[in-house]
Amino acid sequence: MAKKKEEVAAPGSPAWMATFSDLMNLLLCFFVLLFSMSTVDAQKFEEVAASFAQTFSVFTAGATAIGDGLLISNGVSQLNQLDDYINSTGKAEETDRVITDALEEVAEQKMAASEEMAEKVGEAISEAGMEDLIEMEYTSQYVQLTLNGSLLFESGSAELNEEALAVLAQVGVILERYSESIIEIEGHTDSVPITGGIYPSNNELSDARALAVFYFLIENTNLDPAMVKHSGCGEYCPIADNSTPEGRAINRRVEIKIYNSLSDY
Repeated sequence: MAKKKEEVAAPGSPAWMATFSDLMNLLLCFFVLLFSMSTVDAQKFEEVAASFAQTFSVFTAGATAIGDGLLISNGVSQLNQLDDYINSTGKAEETDRVITDALEEVAEQKMAASEEMAEKVGEAISEAGMEDLIEMEYTSQYVQLTLNGSLLFESGSAELNEEALAVLAQVGVILERYSESIIEIEGHTDSVPITGGIYPSNNELSDARALAVFYFLIENTNLDPAMVKHSGCGEYCPIADNSTPEGRAINRRVEIKIYNSLSDY
């Protein structure tokens, strides 16, 4: 009769003992964690939480809206007190500073463009020997040429004088260099009321004078009429005292403005 083979016990600890040991280790770690959490510094915990909230834009309480506003959900609603929130974070001041710096930089670039244009126009006026006939000034928007009205027209008339034609021809040569820019012609008068004549008031007279210069330039240059504007300002924009003959002579003028490429026109 065959004998039953005797079973040999596996070396080492029984399997149930390893499982029990793992369970004890997990329980030990769990109670150590509970103990450590019970001694957390409340102030440090608040500082850490606030740091995370600011860094990741997390609002406290999870689903709390700012003030009485609604929560933002899929871009459907907005926060009623968003401006207050932005101001409280200090981002509004930074945004204002960035905008202010950008506007100042744009203004500087506009002025630089006008300065460069004025330098070239001034050189052209000097080469043509018209320094005594044309006054030049500039702003961040344009370079302005001012021609005395007595040079261009007789009193109460909008017909160009013969001696003015040569001056306007030289001005046209200068303007052709800036044919891609907006050019504006403005007529001005003094404050003396018109009595008789074909123009009922200084408004019509200033319009007619600006239009006379416009027609001359269009007929004698390659300027695009769509880029040349004309208007009459009458007596309403004086640059001198209308109570004196000298001041009235200065106010009777035609101004030609050449807008730079960065202007707001």
